[in-house]
Amino acid sequence: MSDKDIKRKHVPTSEDENKTKSKSKEMQEEAYYLDDDFDDADGAEDEVYDAHEDDGYEDIEILGEDDLEDDFSESEEKEKKGKRRGGTGRKKGKKKPLIIGGSILGALAVVYIGISIFFMSHFFVNTEINGHDFSGKSAADVEAYMKEQVKDYQLEILEKDNQSDIIDGDDISLTYEENSDIQDALKKQNGFLWPKAFFGKNTQKVTVDVSYDEDALNTLIQNLKPVTVEQTQPVSAAPKFDGEKFVIEPETYGTAVNMEVLSEKIHTYISEFKPKLDMKEEGCYAEPKFTSESKEVQAACDTMNNYCKASITYTMGEDVVVDKALISGWLTVDGDMNVTFNTDAVRAWLTEFGDTYDTQGTTRTITTPTGKTAEVSGGDYGWSIDEDTEFEALTNSIKNGETVTKEPAYYQTAAAHGAQDWGTTYLEVDLSAQHMWYIVDGNIALETDVVTGVPIPEKITPTGVYSILEISPNETLVGEIDPATGKPEYETPVAYWMRVTWSGIGFHDATWQPAFGGTLYQDGLGSHGCINMPLDQAGALFNMLSLGTPVIIHN
Repeated sequence: MSDKDIKRKHVPTSEDENKTKSKSKEMQEEAYYLDDDFDDADGAEDEVYDAHEDDGYEDIEILGEDDLEDDFSESEEKEKKGKRRGGTGRKKGKKKPLIIGGSILGALAVVYIGISIFFMSHFFVNTEINGHDFSGKSAADVEAYMKEQVKDYQLEILEKDNQSDIIDGDDISLTYEENSDIQDALKKQNGFLWPKAFFGKNTQKVTVDVSYDEDALNTLIQNLKPVTVEQTQPVSAAPKFDGEKFVIEPETYGTAVNMEVLSEKIHTYISEFKPKLDMKEEGCYAEPKFTSESKEVQAACDTMNNYCKASITYTMGEDVVVDKALISGWLTVDGDMNVTFNTDAVRAWLTEFGDTYDTQGTTRTITTPTGKTAEVSGGDYGWSIDEDTEFEALTNSIKNGETVTKEPAYYQTAAAHGAQDWGTTYLEVDLSAQHMWYIVDGNIALETDVVTGVPIPEKITPTGVYSILEISPNETLVGEIDPATGKPEYETPVAYWMRVTWSGIGFHDATWQPAFGGTLYQDGLGSHGCINMPLDQAGALFNMLSLGTPVIIHN
C-alpha cells in the first residue's frame, strides 16, 4: 500500500468507545435543541472531528471504501442506541440559566411589591411637607412632628435696623388641632410609583390647624416694635427735572408697616411652625407703588420731556422765553403716573406777564422839552395783552413741542415797549403851562399855547395817555343837551377836528378865543374839555398828524 493510501483512522479502545458514545449523544442533543438558523452541517462535522482529534488518533492503513462504510455504519448504530437510552446532559445545561433568571425576577418582584406596600403608608423619598423633609415617614410621624412643634414654639419677627420681636406660643395659648390633611396627602401618592420619587422633589402643603387666642395675638402684633414706633411712608419713583430734562428719581422705602400683610404672614408662619419671619422679605412693610423699573414712570418721563422740547420767545423789548426751565414747573404726575399739564399755572403766568408788559392805564413818567418831569396816569393808550387768545396759542405750542419767536396776542398795541411806550413821536399837553408840543422822532415839529377845559369836574381836560382816534375837517361840535331848553349847550363849527376820546375831547381850532395860554382856562374862557388851538397851528397839525399818534396830557 502506497503513502497516498495512508489515512488517519481511529483505533478505538474500550475507553475510547465510551467517550465516543458520550460525545455522539451530546452532539445529538445539541442538534436537537439548537435553532434551525444555526444548524450548520459542515460546522457540526468539524466539531466532531476536532473532538475526535483531541481524543487521540493513530496512523492506520485504509483498506478501502467498504471498510469505511462499515465504520460509519457502526458509528450511526451507536448513536441511535444512545438516543434510545434517552441521554439528557445538554438539555439540563440549557434550562439552568432560565431557572436562575426566573428566580431573580421573582425575587425582584417581591422586593418591588414590598417597597410599594411600604410607601402606601409612608411618604416617598424627597417628600417635603410645609418646608420640612418627611422622606419615608408615616402620617403618624408627621403628625407627631407637628404636635412637637407646638411645645415651646416661638416665632421670631425679623425687622429693619437689625431689630427683632418674639411671639411665644404660650402667650397665645397655641394648641395643635388634628385634621385629615396629612392622611389625605399620603393617599394622593400611588405606592407603586415610588421609583419616580428619586427623580424629583415632592413638595406638598398641608393645612395645620391650630387654635389660639386671637385677641392675645392681635395685642402682641399691635405691640411689635415696628408697629409702635413712628413710621415713615414709602415714596414711589417719579420723574424729576434735573435742569435739562426729566429723569427718574428712585423710590424710597419707609418704615410704615402693612398691617394686613403682617397679620396674615404671622398667622401662616405659626400654622406652619416656621421659626423666623423676615418682614422685609415677606413684604410686611408698605411698598412704593412704583419703582425705578416701572414702565409707567419711564412713560411719564417721556411725556414730560416732550412738553419740554417747546421754546416760545416773546419779543418784548427784551426777550421773554418760555422753555423747559419754565414749562417743567407746569408739569406734574399723580399717584398713577398720569402726567398733568397745569393750565391754571399757565394762566397765572400769563396774568403776571400781562401785568409786567401791559401799559394801558398805568402811571408813566415824562420829561417835557422844557426839562420838567411829570407823572401821567390814566387814559386808554398802551399795551394790552389778549391773555385768553395767547393762552390757547401758548398751550398748543407747548403740547406740540414747538420752537417759536413771536409777540403775544394783543387787545391793543403801543408804539414801543418800555417805560415811555408812546415812542418818539407823540403829542404832549402840559395843562399847568397851557402849552402843547408835537414831537416827531424825538424833535419838536410844532408847539403852541392852548386853552384847555375849565378846571371843574364837568369840564376839566382829562389827564392820561391817549391816541388820535379821528382826523376830520369842517366838523360841528355839539354839546350836551341842556335840560332846561332841550337843545345842545352849543353847536360850534370848526375847520380842523382831531379826536382824542370818544366822549368828545380833541384838538381843534378856536377862532373865538381872544388869546391862548396863561390863565384863560381859569378865567371863564376855558373849554368844555377840548384843547383849543390857534387856527393856523391847528391847520398845521392837522396836515402833519396821523391816526393813532399817542397823546400825553399831564399837569
